[in-house]
Amino acid sequence: MVDICDLELIGSKLEQDGLMINLTQEYYQQQVIEHSFAKELLLKCDIANLVGNRIVQQALDMKLAKEASIRKISGVPFLMIYKFQHR
Repeated sequence: MVDICDLELIGSKLEQDGLMINLTQEYYQQQVIEHSFAKELLLKCDIANLVGNRIVQQALDMKLAKEASIRKISGVPFLMIYKFQHR
């Protein structure tokens, strides 16, 4: 599982209609990564928790999700991806 958030959102709290996401440094900023490493992590992971315009758009560009799967909380895109595979 990977949790990736656009860097400028770290430390903010998103609230809307009873939903709340606290984008803490402890949870989302274990490491600052570049676009290319984010792509590598997204390809390898089974579950991704993504918050922010850039990282969600990257997942869409990689065809890992569709627009309909994105939820916006306080105008910020939030996307969870689950990859189910038979092994």
